Amino acid sequence: MLFMVIEKFRNRNPRPIGERFQRKGRMLPPGVVYIASWVDAAEARCFQMMEAPSAESLRGWVRQWEDVVDFEIVPVETSAEYWARTQT
Repeated sequence: MLFMVIEKFRNRNPRPIGERFQRKGRMLPPGVVYIASWVDAAEARCFQMMEAPSAESLRGWVRQWEDVVDFEIVPVETSAEYWARTQT
């Protein structure tokens, strides 16, 4: 499954996140694959595309970061998948 993960930086401060990432990496649990990410112009949020067997699979990763980030996890599908599924 694909997930759009919206990370809202606590206190609009990305520094603690960047420092931890430099020390420890992404810290993904087995089965979770990072695809890509984007940071908004205000430097307040990061949008990450992840692939995982389920939303529950992301829980271990969220626990590693939830002291510096608030998470919103949205299951998504590609446009092609959506249209193929809804046109039948």
